[in-house]
Amino acid sequence: MDSRTALQLSAWRREVAQLYAQVRVSADAAEGHARWRAGRESLFLHHSQSPLAAGDPLRRHGIPVWPYDPALRWTLPLEPAGAPQQLAIDSGADGSTSLSLAGWITLPDPFDARVAVWWLDQYAGGLFLPLRDGTAGSTSYGGGRYLLDTAKGADLGGAGQEMVVDLNFLYHPSCRYDDRWVCPLAPAQNIIEQSVEAGERMP
Repeated sequence: MDSRTALQLSAWRREVAQLYAQVRVSADAAEGHARWRAGRESLFLHHSQSPLAAGDPLRRHGIPVWPYDPALRWTLPLEPAGAPQQLAIDSGADGSTSLSLAGWITLPDPFDARVAVWWLDQYAGGLFLPLRDGTAGSTSYGGGRYLLDTAKGADLGGAGQEMVVDLNFLYHPSCRYDDRWVCPLAPAQNIIEQSVEAGERMP
C-alpha cells in the first residue's frame, strides 16, 4: 500500500460514508435511493479508485439498478444470535476476513427468510450483511450482493434494537467488476431461494 493509494481509498470511504449519511436524513426513501444511486454512479465513473476498468461499458451506460420498490423497506429487530458462530472467509492475498454472528433478521413476506447479520472482527469492527438470492448468477452477481457494510460507511441506520433494512440498496461488491478485488461473499446463513429484484443488477 503506497501513500497515494492509501489517500485515494480513504477518500473513497469518506465519500461513501457521506453519501449514506445523506440517505439516512432523506425525508423520502425513494428520494434517498435516487441520491444513493447517483452518488454511487458518480464514484464509479470518476473516482481514481473505481473498480471499473477504463474500457468497461458501464462507464458509458451507468450502473443498472432495478426501480425503487417501497414494499422492500422495513425497520426490523435484530434478533439475538443464540449460540456463538464465527467464520473465517478467504480474502485472497489479504488472508481471511473474520466474522462473528451479531444476530438475525427475518425478512417479511414475500420472503419469510431468516438471514444472519455479522460483526467484522477486524480493527474497528462493523456490521456486515451480505445476501445471495434467487437472482444470483443470472440478473445479479453469482457471489451475491451487500446490503450493509458499516465499516466502509454502508449504513442505512436504525435505533435501539432495530435496524433499517431496505433491499433496494443491495449493491455488487467490487470483485464483481474486477478480479483484482477479493471480497467476502455471502455464507450459507445469508443465502435465500427467493429472488430479490431490487438494488443493483447485471446489465
